[in-house]
Amino acid sequence: MRRDSIFYQLFQQSPELLFELLNNPPSNAQSYQFDSVAVKEPRFEIDGVFLPPETPGVVYFCEVQFQKDEQLYERLFGESFLYFYRNRDRFSDWQAVVLYPSRSTEQSNLIPYQDLLGSRRVHRVYLDELGELSELPLGVALMVLTTVQENRAAAAAQTLLARSRQEAQPEASRAIIEMITTIMVYKFTNLRRQEVEVMLGVTLQETRFYQEAKEDGRVEEARSLVLRQLGRKVGKLPGELQSQVDALSLTQLEALSEALLNFSSRSDLETWLSVQE
Repeated sequence: MRRDSIFYQLFQQSPELLFELLNNPPSNAQSYQFDSVAVKEPRFEIDGVFLPPETPGVVYFCEVQFQKDEQLYERLFGESFLYFYRNRDRFSDWQAVVLYPSRSTEQSNLIPYQDLLGSRRVHRVYLDELGELSELPLGVALMVLTTVQENRAAAAAQTLLARSRQEAQPEASRAIIEMITTIMVYKFTNLRRQEVEVMLGVTLQETRFYQEAKEDGRVEEARSLVLRQLGRKVGKLPGELQSQVDALSLTQLEALSEALLNFSSRSDLETWLSVQE
């Protein structure tokens, strides 16, 4: 399951979700912007950076780690400190948040980082310890849904769908329904999206309404996001390739945002685009 993309979409849509996981969120949490950045010489790529609305302010680094990585903290602190150093005039302080599905996924050797991990600047969140889905805020519950076992996922998703229809405003509810459906499509790879919608009881009206809303206002947003992700993956695109990306439909842009996670060079993008033609 490609959870990086799921969490990227969640934080892109609602940056304040990160702060629902913290005991002492900043007072201006609603105004933070989510971004991903690259630091050159040496080149590091930081997946999640939450930028304060005013400078100098506190910058938050976020890492979503669903597979064991025995050098995660080396990378996280190395990237974060370098970025903070290069942008020192913009920030007064920093904090880091690491999201794990469970404690067993965490790096084993913590000795070099015990002081940092025990400080107020580093927050380790274990999604399986946050509580029952029915009792969590909807945004947090969506994160936890990515960790639910397949045999329980359908029932958990249906519970969240019911809550979104009851608790959220219509536009927000449609966005949540779309996200739940996307998570379940990743979980049940043998099912088509329409089959997942039937399994969840998502109505045709709900999906069409949301698709129309996205077509009206989100093509440009999706294109901008994909171009930024491509820049991080394969570098700046020449004019011809960018023109091809610019011509993609919303459905194709969404497909590309998933496919590019496996790209390692510009030729991978060229191959993908040739298939679309």
